Amino acid sequence: MGARDRSESGRPPRVIVIGGGLAGSEAALTVARRGHRVELREMRPLRATEVHTTGLFAEVVCSNSFKSALLTRPSGILKEEMRRLNSALLPCAEESRVEAGTALAVDRTAFAETVTRAVEGEARIRTVREEVVELPEAEAVIVATGPLTTGPFADAVMRLAGSDHLHFHDATAPIVQASSLDQSRVFQANRRDQGSGHYLNCPFTREEYEAFVEALLAADAVPLHDFESSGFFENCMPVDDLARRGLATLRFGPMRAVGLTDPSTGRWPYAVVQLRPENREGTAYNLVGFQNRMRHGDQRRILRMIPGLEHAEFLRLGRVHRNTYLDSPRILDNRLRFRSNPSVFLAGQLTGLEGYVEAIATGLLAGMFAADALTGFMREPLPAETALGSILRFATSYDGPAYRPTNANLGLFPPLEDSTVRRRDRGAKVGERALASLDAWLDRCDKVAPHSCRTRAEGM
Repeated sequence: MGARDRSESGRPPRVIVIGGGLAGSEAALTVARRGHRVELREMRPLRATEVHTTGLFAEVVCSNSFKSALLTRPSGILKEEMRRLNSALLPCAEESRVEAGTALAVDRTAFAETVTRAVEGEARIRTVREEVVELPEAEAVIVATGPLTTGPFADAVMRLAGSDHLHFHDATAPIVQASSLDQSRVFQANRRDQGSGHYLNCPFTREEYEAFVEALLAADAVPLHDFESSGFFENCMPVDDLARRGLATLRFGPMRAVGLTDPSTGRWPYAVVQLRPENREGTAYNLVGFQNRMRHGDQRRILRMIPGLEHAEFLRLGRVHRNTYLDSPRILDNRLRFRSNPSVFLAGQLTGLEGYVEAIATGLLAGMFAADALTGFMREPLPAETALGSILRFATSYDGPAYRPTNANLGLFPPLEDSTVRRRDRGAKVGERALASLDAWLDRCDKVAPHSCRTRAEGM
């Protein structure tokens, strides 16, 4: 590491956070609100990435959905736990929310602007716009450069990690202009009428569906070249690749019509494409689950085969990009520190935890653990029964043959003691146990060091 970095006042920051995405923004705010000086370094807009379009902090580039808000779903449980730890970014998401049924979806521009105001308005955070090529020196460094980490700094991280890159492909879904939709062919509904607000749904007959799948199979796809052996993260599989798994695959995946009644027929369609609001004004819609790697000419032609999209104007077409992650269980301890250098923490998708909420969660945890390191407080580990504890355990203790990216899911939680709980009730029981366990953990932490586990803004 080089010379110790200093703030404009001449006092060195106690923590340097590298990367102003979801994880980095959350980490910087978490540390600062615990009373410590932070320097947040972000290379955008001086150097762009292949998918970002602004220099705003916490810009989301793929979907605009933070997934389910239900406390019966792992993503909903995770968000509620983060609220109880006073996550900085979740209120920003709520403030910029767009209607998406039971999901938390955001107006991506409003969200990034809200986070940017929060970061730039925090007196203890100094922002520096520059590309970092080497690990800086500070009492604690949080690496949150994300899955598009650039070459020189990626090399520096890998020297610290002492292992090779792991990587996989990710893909973004198209966005369509609302005014170009044929409203006579689509209908508004949430699956099983859950939640407020409505998705738009494009219903397929069997004949339309089979013709659509045939077109997907014949499409000219962007080749993967040198990284094609690594494959895609399963939850972001391109629809054109899913179609190759069999004729019915899409019907039971992103095009499933279960719980969506077409008012013109009174029945569920044979298949459906859902459109989720992209912004508060309702002028743009995201094609849910329709990430793909078709070349743009074929993509426009084939997507216009979707009922209601015959004359669609696309504000963004789908594309493929590479996401990088590390073999975290081999290189991190249970506080997200590099075993080779415990003053350096890792957060975000580089940990192999995939998803917006998971990225924010790791930023919250890394910020909390870094603040602990500055004060000498050693909290007890998060309970495995919590969503936060389950993803942390996966990212730092997984001992299977190949570490692959994952979201928060029920399989990461310990089994319920009551084996007679019905499958449909399992999520609710896991959620109840998780929140009770987290509250008990918070109470125990407070007895040792009051409010050490909750964000606070106090003197340095």
